Amino acid sequence: MNLKRTPLVYITRQIPEAAVDILKKKKFNVKVYSKDHPIPQKELLKNIKNADAVISLLTDRFDSKVIDKMENCKIIANYAVGYNNIDVDYAKKKKVYVSNTPEVLTDSTADLAISLALACARRIVEGEKFLMMKKYNGWKPKLLLGVELKNKTFGILGAGRIGTAVALRAKSFGTNIVYFSDLKNEFLEKEVLAKRLSLNALLKKSDFVSIHLPLTEKTYHLLNKEKLSLLKKNSILVNTARGEIIDEKALIKILNDGKMRCAGLDVFENEPNINPEFFKLKNVVLLPHIGSATEEARTEMALLAARNVISVLSGKKPITPLL
Repeated sequence: MNLKRTPLVYITRQIPEAAVDILKKKKFNVKVYSKDHPIPQKELLKNIKNADAVISLLTDRFDSKVIDKMENCKIIANYAVGYNNIDVDYAKKKKVYVSNTPEVLTDSTADLAISLALACARRIVEGEKFLMMKKYNGWKPKLLLGVELKNKTFGILGAGRIGTAVALRAKSFGTNIVYFSDLKNEFLEKEVLAKRLSLNALLKKSDFVSIHLPLTEKTYHLLNKEKLSLLKKNSILVNTARGEIIDEKALIKILNDGKMRCAGLDVFENEPNINPEFFKLKNVVLLPHIGSATEEARTEMALLAARNVISVLSGKKPITPLL
């Protein structure tokens, strides 16, 4: 008689069913937190105690205290590219693998970054509101004038997978690409003649700035009052990375004072709590963190997280491990 316990996989939020299906096909015991909001800490601690694997979301905090409660866990598979919600070093110390979902959401996030840049440049949201408020009474030569991307300088903060994908898209509009990165991106320099600049030089030179950096101690409030003041008066700032990279109070003041053209934000410092001052501004485009929100990307993210779990629970290493 086989008394071996069936491995338990706990998923902290509802994700695409395709991932649950392949886990169940492997005969794992799969439990999912059924409510569509971040799992309460008490509920999380109760359910991960005996889990052999956890599929987590960015809204779930896995610090040392939480990891210590995981008696059987072999892997935390984060349903995201970023992993600032997990103490990866401590997990490694406790011999718990941590994985993420790189590459599969590159195109969806890059598409959204360009969409935000265009929405800001062409005043799309402002135009829709104008129309919906029934203010439109005919074509006018100076109605809602925006700017073109062609011949503008497009700055990329963080030239990794997503930053590279955004740069390629921006180049197709006829922009000149500059980038800030710890490492030289030889592909971008060859393909689109991109130039690597210091952060200060990029901010001073760029007409568009798109953020694609991970959130770390080094990048927290990287764009503070001092750095934001370097932006051109007619510049456009786009953030699809992490809200905490920007000092929002400083950004709001600059936008209020008309010292930059517009900001397109998909992420915020204190999500889901948005600074109410943003809602008073006309020169912002605000989205509810939907960078990877395509059917294709979210499904592939779920499948990759599940495959990482399957690999580890089969005695192998994760497919996309961290550290």
